Amino acid sequence: MTRYGFHASHEQYPPGALLEALRAAEDAGFESGMCSDHFAPWSSRQGESGYAWSWLGSALEATSLPMGVVTAPGQRYHPAIVAQAAATLASMYPGRFWAALGSGQALNESITGDKWPRKETRDRRLRECADVIRALLAGETVTHDGLVRVEEARLWTLPDVPPPLLAAAVTPDTAASAAEWADGLITVNQPDDAHREALTAYRDAGGRGPAVLQAHLSWAPSREEAVMTAHDQWREVILGSEAGWELARPEHFEEIGRFITPEDVLPYVHVSAEPGEHADWLNRQAEAGFDRIMLHQVGGDQTAFVHTFGEHVLPGLAS
Repeated sequence: MTRYGFHASHEQYPPGALLEALRAAEDAGFESGMCSDHFAPWSSRQGESGYAWSWLGSALEATSLPMGVVTAPGQRYHPAIVAQAAATLASMYPGRFWAALGSGQALNESITGDKWPRKETRDRRLRECADVIRALLAGETVTHDGLVRVEEARLWTLPDVPPPLLAAAVTPDTAASAAEWADGLITVNQPDDAHREALTAYRDAGGRGPAVLQAHLSWAPSREEAVMTAHDQWREVILGSEAGWELARPEHFEEIGRFITPEDVLPYVHVSAEPGEHADWLNRQAEAGFDRIMLHQVGGDQTAFVHTFGEHVLPGLAS
């Protein structure tokens, strides 16, 4: 059975507004929530970047929803700190918290002043971090000397059951390599349903656990407004990994974004003014094997979105 949740985009909205939208999403019938973990927005037009881990405590307290976060240990965050934060939330809200680990983007991680590593190095670092975090959540005392260093770290507050550690992956190669350590997979919708290839690669490599899709969409009363909103808010994000993972400042993304047209954005964001079209598209993603689909309205009034989708889209989704 596919479950549908609400994605809170910290790089786009103030944390208080996102908490209000999450409460409204629970009332509207959304079954879970998740959030991004940015230090900077993709563009100055988005203009926000609240601290995800502070917000997660409020979100878990203010609702009864299970909550997750996509985060990148290894540079901005030491893996022991990620483990401690995850353990605390899982201890306070048993069975309701999960974290997805990714290799990160220079936009958020380069603020440390450390060199931004090549992709293959970042992937190795991620695996080291995942192993460290899992060991700490298991109650072990960890010393590790590699791409990250840990010296006799131990968590003194532990949940009865460790929170799941999912892998955040976009490409099939990354998804397949994560199958060895991850408790599940999260990916994002891509042109020509390429996200299904990532899921297939993960499962073919023996990947276990839930498959989660972060579904970018744009709904508005008219198609023209939905297209305009998607272009305004999400054009910089569609840059491929060769650029999107390497650019270090919102201004860098905006320089390239000047050349991205509304038509360029459409393959990356499902745009429609018709709730029924959104329901049909979401049902197709569920049929592809995704167990959880987290809806991300890429712009506009988030509370109006959850009310509209709660009334007109969620009832039309296959369970």
